[in-house]
Amino acid sequence: MEHIKTPHISLQDEIAFGKTVLMPGDPLRAKFIAENFLENPKLVNNVRGIQGYTGYYRGVKVSVMASGMGMPSIGIYSYELFKFFSVQNIIRVGSAGAINEDVKLKDVVVGIGASTNSNFQSQYGLKGSIAPVCSFDLLKAVNTASENTDINIKVGSLFSSDTFYDDTTPAKEWGKVGCLAVEMEAAALYLTAQRLGMRALAVCTISDLVYPPFDSLEAEDREKTFTDMMRLALETAVLAEKLPTLLPKE
Repeated sequence: MEHIKTPHISLQDEIAFGKTVLMPGDPLRAKFIAENFLENPKLVNNVRGIQGYTGYYRGVKVSVMASGMGMPSIGIYSYELFKFFSVQNIIRVGSAGAINEDVKLKDVVVGIGASTNSNFQSQYGLKGSIAPVCSFDLLKAVNTASENTDINIKVGSLFSSDTFYDDTTPAKEWGKVGCLAVEMEAAALYLTAQRLGMRALAVCTISDLVYPPFDSLEAEDREKTFTDMMRLALETAVLAEKLPTLLPKE
């Protein structure tokens, strides 16, 4: 029995990950998705308490694993999943703060692209800026899943911030240039997928309003009530099962 492991993921390869991994930030949200949506879920990773499960949704093998908070964390986990564990698609299922007044609490937002104040892209040594964007194949799939499930989505740009508490309140300014919501992971996920030639998509539920009346959801609501987003991502995973197999770029 071969045991596959990296510094952050360890699992038996006969269990393995599905072609698509749903990736919430919170390990408890990963557990909730596995226990409430997957058939026969198995815990396949628990290194550092980052719970990963593999099970079946409508007959399709799907995994869900937490990313932790922030771009460095999701950058590590997404890279290892793509590079070493044959994962083809990662769908972030996270929370975000609305920075556009057309976006309300519990709306589901899908990120075409992710502007960022992070220095994550500097690792590529390019003389310019990369535009982090999602996979068009996954974007088409989530749009089809939205139509099939009658779950409304708002599609546009995200702002991925390196800071949660920030004295300069930059999120408002990013809203002025068209970003719908602020979160902390999508840009690194998109950049990692672009670099390796794999597929990624961020689907977020609005948990906070970063404009008057400055409302927000409690921690338990963030863990357990984002079921539309979870179901939408799983339906997208079913559609993504038919996409061509990719090999990560060197």
